[in-house]
Amino acid sequence: MKVKVSELVLVLVLSWVLCVSAEGKSLFTDIGITGCSDSDGEELYALDGEELWYADFVNKRGVEPQPSFIDHMSYEEGAYEGAVGQQQICKQNLKADLQSYKNPPLQLDPPSSPIIYSRDDVELDQQNTLICHVTGFYPAPVKIQWTKNGQKVTEGTSINVPFPNKDGSFRQTSRLEFTPQLGDVYSCTVNHPALDQSLTRIWDVEVQQPSVGPAVFCGLGLTVGLLGVAAGTFFLIKGNEIVYKVFA
Repeated sequence: MKVKVSELVLVLVLSWVLCVSAEGKSLFTDIGITGCSDSDGEELYALDGEELWYADFVNKRGVEPQPSFIDHMSYEEGAYEGAVGQQQICKQNLKADLQSYKNPPLQLDPPSSPIIYSRDDVELDQQNTLICHVTGFYPAPVKIQWTKNGQKVTEGTSINVPFPNKDGSFRQTSRLEFTPQLGDVYSCTVNHPALDQSLTRIWDVEVQQPSVGPAVFCGLGLTVGLLGVAAGTFFLIKGNEIVYKVFA
């Protein structure tokens, strides 16, 4: 794991715990992250790369972004208050680190080109979710902005907290709730200090039409087959007529 220190990112502490199931067959990775800067902070708990709980320091609450199809895991009361306390410790450590390293220059790694896709198969007038994903950047976070037909969109958007990769970089995902309409064009734009210009990916509404190829070939084959049967029947009858005339 690379450890990077900059004037923007103060301290990042990663705790990895490996747990084996009761059967001794499955291996899981549990991770806790505490990070802070002069203007931001992060407290996150995840299992196998899926977020279980994170501190929302803007709205001053803990968030449990777990999907509905799993057994919900709740963290004990006071988890958010504990995260606030961890931020104070983190900021103190940051101050000491910056003094020790004498304010080292900022190290920047740009994000990858964004990937944008729909959560479900696209059906017109059926609510869906667009997902924009970037990875490989440092420091965190990135800023992600959505547009619809060239107009900025904020309603129905969300973004997860930065998640660390094994090489010390980060990945992050933003979502947009939308209802597909034919002809609509969406875009996801990513900004980061390491970029000279924004990265934008465009996605337009396309509905997959049923393929007519198999039906055409099937119909053609059936037609040819029927013609063959008709021709065979015709020659069979004519042949019988000739035989009958010869021996009549």
